[in-house]
Amino acid sequence: MKSGHHVSVYNRSAARAKAWADSYDGIICATPAEAASNADYVFTCVGNDSDLEEVVCGPVGVLSSMRGDAFLIDHTTTSAHVVDVVERASVERGVQFLDAPVSGGEAGAIKGELSIMVGGNKAAFDQSLHVLKSYGKRVVHMGVSGAGQRTKMANQICIAGVIQALAEAVAFAENAQLDMAKVLHVIAGGAGQSWQLDNRGATMHERRFDFGFSVDLMRKDLGLCRDEASRNGSQLPMTSVIDEFYAELQHRGAGHLDTSSLIELLATTRGRP
Repeated sequence: MKSGHHVSVYNRSAARAKAWADSYDGIICATPAEAASNADYVFTCVGNDSDLEEVVCGPVGVLSSMRGDAFLIDHTTTSAHVVDVVERASVERGVQFLDAPVSGGEAGAIKGELSIMVGGNKAAFDQSLHVLKSYGKRVVHMGVSGAGQRTKMANQICIAGVIQALAEAVAFAENAQLDMAKVLHVIAGGAGQSWQLDNRGATMHERRFDFGFSVDLMRKDLGLCRDEASRNGSQLPMTSVIDEFYAELQHRGAGHLDTSSLIELLATTRGRP
């Protein structure tokens, strides 16, 4: 919308659609099919494989109304299998499909600074790039269909490891009764710097865990990573352990908290000089 595109939206939570329309003056639609009707580009971003199949291939899914010369670009983090399913359905409709998972969180989306990893036909990517760049800071064509999702899996493996390391570092510094503001400031200036440290270090120390991407969603993503690893022969020892840590948070009823809540599993005196 900020880049001058005409946008119609559908969200399974009507309140979210209304909040978006109130902020950006867009059009709210009653179904995915209505939102996609006569659109040049249709973008989907939902929770999991079954959600994607529903909003794309269901009775009122986007493919039921899309023009044959339109583009369907999916930002959901899914399995590589469902990419094949949606791509086949798109081909039958004559629609160009790209799997394009994103990284950068809610803040990255709002700022238009997402990293977008795209799989699919290169010509379709080139034709879509100008729109993707309206909300993506780094947009990269990764290869054939499914390459975007497999790249996102590598991204999630990195994130899980960094969050666990950050949680251990924060808990260690707290137990050492260090000045946490100084600790986070000086580490951020060296080789230990990361997006997670810059954006979640202080809030992790403050035990604030309300920043969007939840434990439940991370467990879904790490499950996809482990399934794909079993197919391609990769070993994920650290990722598997951290996945179990997230499972313990779910067991404690904390699945709705954001992923930095891993620190809740670490005993700490939380000393503050």
